Amino acid sequence: MDGAAIIEQLMTTEVRTDPYPLYAEAHRLGPVVPAGDGMFVVSGYTAVNRVLRTPAFGVATADMMAGLAPDFVGHSSLALFGRSILQRNAPDQPRVRSLIASVFTARRVAALRPAVEAAVGRLLDGMAEQGANGSPVDFMDAFAFRLPVGVICELLGVPEQDRFRFRDLASDLTVALEIVQDPDDLAAADRAADELSGYFTALVAERLARPQDDLVSDLARIAAADGGRLSGAELLANLVLLLVAGFETTTNLLGNGLALLFRHPGAAAGLRNGAVTPAGFTDEVLRFDSPVQATGRVALAEGLAVEGVPVPPGSELTLLIGAANHDPARYDRPGVFDPTRTDSQPLSFGGGQHFCLGYQLARLEGEVAVAALLDRFPRLAGGGVPTRRDRLVLRGYETLPVTVR
Repeated sequence: MDGAAIIEQLMTTEVRTDPYPLYAEAHRLGPVVPAGDGMFVVSGYTAVNRVLRTPAFGVATADMMAGLAPDFVGHSSLALFGRSILQRNAPDQPRVRSLIASVFTARRVAALRPAVEAAVGRLLDGMAEQGANGSPVDFMDAFAFRLPVGVICELLGVPEQDRFRFRDLASDLTVALEIVQDPDDLAAADRAADELSGYFTALVAERLARPQDDLVSDLARIAAADGGRLSGAELLANLVLLLVAGFETTTNLLGNGLALLFRHPGAAAGLRNGAVTPAGFTDEVLRFDSPVQATGRVALAEGLAVEGVPVPPGSELTLLIGAANHDPARYDRPGVFDPTRTDSQPLSFGGGQHFCLGYQLARLEGEVAVAALLDRFPRLAGGGVPTRRDRLVLRGYETLPVTVR
């Protein structure tokens, strides 16, 4: 096994289903390993953290990708993400991110707690009704998707009747974030990008005509006042990103967390008796089975090194966030799920200038949901065989059947 073999193995269904044995192999090779053709695999916690927080390691921008893959510009899904803060470097990324952060504030998120609690209650009522006769309920469809999509749409200002159309669109679109994409899947991602762009174009026009107290209205007003601060194309790309990122990762957090509770009943008992806090449980889910498993960076400057390994300019780094969260040099017994850990600082939300803007919202939803779920359903149990999504970057379940009585 070497760095190139690690990259090759990441593309297999077997590893996408359970990447952790491969991560252990990566740790045995070292925290930073060359993978040929100017590529590096970074799996150590300290190394991944350092790269994420070093501005000289940037993301691969649309211009870079177009130079490497000429057909890049022909895919609207790739181009859409390329116009978002997810795939921009300074000066564009901090310029746009600061504008989004000015309206997507901690105070605004904290004020959502009553709405989150009310939404959780309604969804649990729905699960209770669906499973009243003892039949299985798909937790992913009935709760894990519906809670975060409702919350982020409330923030954005998406009308309630439109909200549940987004699950399939987001699933199709996020294929564009995977390390390697199947051409057919990428065609579906392009269609999703076009539909979502069209949707937000219409919603922006509506909010400019009739502003409301929501993020779309606030950001549309900024773009209309000064296109140099936020262009129309940037506005649309980042609204789509906020929507998709606002529920995709939280949906996976909720599903991965519940699956871990079924595998570790002691954790559920600890949550019920107070020995485990919802915050501690959420941290350990993020560490143990991160909703985001990998990301990439490019060396933008001369003289860079990570953990003593020189990284020439233009080098591409695959950062294995899931492996970093299981690094034995950082965590005692990394393969053990232990929600009573006191030293957990998972890298699941990234770091540095690309640190996830919605991390507080995801944590709020996760902490409120797990406490309410266990309180409402004392006999909550698995109700069948769950199915994983065949993804590496965004790790989660497609279905997770449960019984509630």
